[in-house]
Amino acid sequence: MVYHIDIDNNSYRVTEIRQVIQETPNIKTLYFNDELSAKASPGQFLMIWIPGVDEIPMSLSTIGPTPSASITVKKVGEATEALHNLNPGDMIGVRGPYGKGFTLHKGRVMIVAGGSGMSPLHPLLMRLLKIGSEVTLILGAKSKENLLFLNKLLEVSIDNFEFVPVTEDGSYGSKGLASEAAGERMEDAQFDMVYACGPEMMMFEVYKLSRMHSIPIEICLERYMRCGMGICGSCGIGKYRVCRDGPVFSTSELVEIEDEFGKYRLSPSGRKVNVE
Repeated sequence: MVYHIDIDNNSYRVTEIRQVIQETPNIKTLYFNDELSAKASPGQFLMIWIPGVDEIPMSLSTIGPTPSASITVKKVGEATEALHNLNPGDMIGVRGPYGKGFTLHKGRVMIVAGGSGMSPLHPLLMRLLKIGSEVTLILGAKSKENLLFLNKLLEVSIDNFEFVPVTEDGSYGSKGLASEAAGERMEDAQFDMVYACGPEMMMFEVYKLSRMHSIPIEICLERYMRCGMGICGSCGIGKYRVCRDGPVFSTSELVEIEDEFGKYRLSPSGRKVNVE
């Protein structure tokens, strides 16, 4: 397979943080201006450089209007903690966007999001509603305070949108798991497409449900990434490299990596470890 690297996308652009929003106790959204990011496809990601700390991949959670874009960051380590400590006026480095995004299907579709997985699905939702798709969004989290973009989603009051919040502790919406709610909806109605992003075991369950009901699915996978361009191989899964062949994978591609999807991933040292 021959990869072509876009020189403009691969060049660092230094941009200023315009706004920081606290979304949940451990998730923040950082808004900035970048022309290329504002023209990305839902599901694509950026490589974000935090000067003096590290470079990490981050999905775009807002795309446009040009030149506006955003990333939504869950604090899980040194680099993400450094991003959480940034304020308006601070600078970051951006390269990308990279990877393959979601395809837009006009029809009856389901979006299943778990935890911070709502981040790359947010711009997808906005595009689907704009083209007139009938969207059922299932958003799962441990508790109400962890439901990402809850207030934004409650403000979407149009006829072609159904919002189904689910919490593990029952503090908001239905009590249970997002995958369980997805299975119930698939039993009740026929969908033309399912999209999912979140914890890998949740996505694997939704994938199995989609196969059971013969519904095509697109899933946004997460893997450890160093380069973002398909060179280093650190994000390999089966014959694919998530940064170049994904991060969004279709049913036919997921079938080919069933031996690893939902089971194994490569650690930073390149060792195969169990997916949690």
